[in-house]
Amino acid sequence: MIDRVAVDGRPGDAADLGLALAARYGHFTAMQVRRGRVRGLDLHLDRLEEANAELFGVPVDRELVLASVRAALGDEPDASVRVIIADRGGVRVIATATPPAEVATTPRAVVSAAYLRFLPHLKHLGGFPQLYLGERARAAGYDEALLVGPDGRISEGAITNLGCFDGERIVWPDAPMLRGVTMQLIERGGLPCVRRPLTVADLPAHGVAFLANSIGVVPVGRVDDLALKVDEEIMARLIGMYEETPWDPI
Repeated sequence: MIDRVAVDGRPGDAADLGLALAARYGHFTAMQVRRGRVRGLDLHLDRLEEANAELFGVPVDRELVLASVRAALGDEPDASVRVIIADRGGVRVIATATPPAEVATTPRAVVSAAYLRFLPHLKHLGGFPQLYLGERARAAGYDEALLVGPDGRISEGAITNLGCFDGERIVWPDAPMLRGVTMQLIERGGLPCVRRPLTVADLPAHGVAFLANSIGVVPVGRVDDLALKVDEEIMARLIGMYEETPWDPI
């Protein structure tokens, strides 16, 4: 449900809400805003800049993006915000705000699904396949879908990145994926990071497997019928490092 919408830097009306719902061709970024601040604001803006250049061949007006977010927030300092750049009679900046989301406090169960996203390096619109797989996962008693290729290699979650951490080194799947903002913030923490081919069978060999997206970082306790150990000390180190990331004013 969209609670508030802003278009091109101004609060939206009913017609603008329709614009937000009708947008088809474009890209977006999603963020959690607390007290009018967001983690990794520069990464969100860079993502929009790069995708806009690829899809539309024009730069993003960063100040217009920020003005749109502020207008969507209104007097509410905490929210889940999505910034959409879409082609609807020209390139438009659409920001929507819904109630804030909180990270899960228990290990997640994920189920593997044979699917790879089209143009996975882009956070593009038209995510029906991911939504469908996520809904099917929840209907089967899981929390998230884990996307795997025909060779069984993991790429990413439906709306997350999956990584592994042994207490010293972070391992990301060596596969086409979206480099999420939270993933990039974790990499900024200074820990060694590598990319390796990962299958579901590889995950138990690591200290923890975890999911990361704009909501936060949470351990994985089960993949399909495979139970994974969760080293709480290792996981606490990873979460603590992420939570030390500063919040940037919008």
